[in-house]
Amino acid sequence: MLARRPKESREGYSVFIATSLLLLVAVILGGMGAHVVDRMRSSANALDDNRAILAAEAAVSSFKGKLAATVRDNAVWDEAYKAIAQGDRDAWTYENWGKTSADYALYDGVVLTAPAGGKSIAYLKADIIDSNEYLGAKFRGQTESAARPGMDPTVNFFRNGDDIIAVASEAVQPFGSKVEDSQYYVLSFFKTLTSEVVAEMAKDHQLPELHITYGPAADLLNSPLMDADGVEVARLAWPSAAPGNTIFDEVRPFIAAAIAVLGVYLVGVLYAGWSETRRLKSLADRARHEATHDSLSGLLNRLGLIEGLDRLMQANKSQMLVLHLIDLDGFKAVNDAWGHAIGDQLIRLVAEALRDIHPDAAGVARLGGDEFALIQLGSANLAELDDELLERLKKPFLIEGRTIEIGASIGVASRDDAEDAHELLRRADMALYEAKETGRGCAVTYHPDLDRQREKIAALESELRRALQKDEIQPVFQPLASAASGDITGVEALARWRRAEGAIGPDAFIPLAEKCGLIDILGLQMLRKSIVASKAWAPLSLSVNVSPIQLCNPNFAGDVLAVLEEEGFDPSRLTLEITEAVLMSNPEQARRSITALKSAGIRFALDDFGAGYASIGTLREFGFDRMKIDRSLVQAMDDGSTGRNVLTATISLAMALGIPVTAEGIESADQADALRVAGCDQLQGYLVGRPMGRDELVSWLASSIAA
Repeated sequence: MLARRPKESREGYSVFIATSLLLLVAVILGGMGAHVVDRMRSSANALDDNRAILAAEAAVSSFKGKLAATVRDNAVWDEAYKAIAQGDRDAWTYENWGKTSADYALYDGVVLTAPAGGKSIAYLKADIIDSNEYLGAKFRGQTESAARPGMDPTVNFFRNGDDIIAVASEAVQPFGSKVEDSQYYVLSFFKTLTSEVVAEMAKDHQLPELHITYGPAADLLNSPLMDADGVEVARLAWPSAAPGNTIFDEVRPFIAAAIAVLGVYLVGVLYAGWSETRRLKSLADRARHEATHDSLSGLLNRLGLIEGLDRLMQANKSQMLVLHLIDLDGFKAVNDAWGHAIGDQLIRLVAEALRDIHPDAAGVARLGGDEFALIQLGSANLAELDDELLERLKKPFLIEGRTIEIGASIGVASRDDAEDAHELLRRADMALYEAKETGRGCAVTYHPDLDRQREKIAALESELRRALQKDEIQPVFQPLASAASGDITGVEALARWRRAEGAIGPDAFIPLAEKCGLIDILGLQMLRKSIVASKAWAPLSLSVNVSPIQLCNPNFAGDVLAVLEEEGFDPSRLTLEITEAVLMSNPEQARRSITALKSAGIRFALDDFGAGYASIGTLREFGFDRMKIDRSLVQAMDDGSTGRNVLTATISLAMALGIPVTAEGIESADQADALRVAGCDQLQGYLVGRPMGRDELVSWLASSIAA
């Protein structure tokens, strides 16, 4: 019989085996680490080389883009088109482009190419040149391909000796109107890639030692420059920065030190492994609890709720299971009024109330902010439980001597045919959204119509995006008339969306645009189209409605001024109409935007006055140039003396503040006479004129003047 090894020997052998295995693992890991470091070094070099190549391509693209933009600004120009087609081309070309090329940063020369082989005009640094000799035979091909209106500028590189020249060409054409010329003059600007230009590209795009080479780039990184036929004329070349090599050299001593430290560490691991395993298990258990629970309220969080729902839904599929999503009404006002400390205490009190709300409450969670969830198991009536929730959360909460009142909106979804916890949560969330949309303080149970309604809204949103891309939403114009003389003094632009399936009213698509983030695009489109259409109607004023969301955009004032400058429209002819909603939601941003635009000469009108809560202080604070009385006040005149007295008092208020008044919805001569006597100075409505398209309005204005 073999002798049994002493206990100490067996333990020593185990330690030896374990140590040997750890050493083997250390060698393998060391080899892998060396391989990883080498791969990181080469990857860093490759990544930086790719970055540099992309930067070089971006530099060329930016250079070509600037030249293209310059030729576009000059070629698509009504005055240039008229002068070249009908005037003294030579003199006009020299005065506007040739002379400028002497010391202009954006181009070195200009060529005006005549159609059908006619005489071309070319300048280099204000000196006359022969474009064919300077740019070569391929230049004619570029101008022929560019001699069509509506195209983007054509940009290619040409070579003249050691000079590499970028040339952008575009047909000379009018900006605003369409013409049907059979042939077009072509305007070309060219810029030589001098050492200074290349140095600027290198500086802007972080490409040290960037230069032009005409042959193989050897071991340099490079990017080709192509001519009109796709043939390489030269290359931009620069040395690789090889950051991986530099970093590797810097960290080499540390790698050696790390290997030494690793040996020491392996000894320590053998000793501390067991205790560390126990500690990590304890930490894992605690982390698991923290991952599934809300630290403020102690309730389950979203992850804990999902896991709990999954377990319950799998445990007993026949048992009634209902999810209630609860959103506190007025919680933000509590935070704003009393601070987040009081808000946190309120969250804890709500959590305690929900824990004890009903015996069928199998779990309560806080999903974040002021949103909670309650899992219901059992046969309790849904409406009764929701009523209990609503009533309990309506009761005042006492916090540090303060009586705080809130409410709640609830979305309810039963398990029914929901496949999993995520689907159940989605349905409850849709029901909660509906509860908040329908006035808050109520409970809504999920039904399939909510999905169909959401799908309908999503489809309409997609259609609205396409309509904006295809320019389907157009302005119509309703005349504004002087109450005293009846003369037309201005027009108001109104957005209209007409489809083959039927028109969609602005009361439907404008709120949708506000919700889905398209209102800024829609608003600027309507502003630009309205300005373009009304340019010819001077001195008539133009009124355009502005969404509160637009006015609260910090970029709004700059965007409006940019449109006015681009279109050459007199700011004093423009009135922006806003409702009081923006003054309540974000008064500081509204004041900044209004101040910036008023300083440019734009006027502001408070729309729908009398339908909300705008105060005298609001009118004074924001300095409105005009007040528009809501049509409901005008219609109320026909209901008796009370309505007429309210209307008269409203107009008198505006007159006392020195604000002129426009009345909307005028449909009868009696209404117009009464408003004129009351002091209203401008009328709008079907009695004056209905909303019309641009061409129809032009005819209507002509007939009105003739009459």
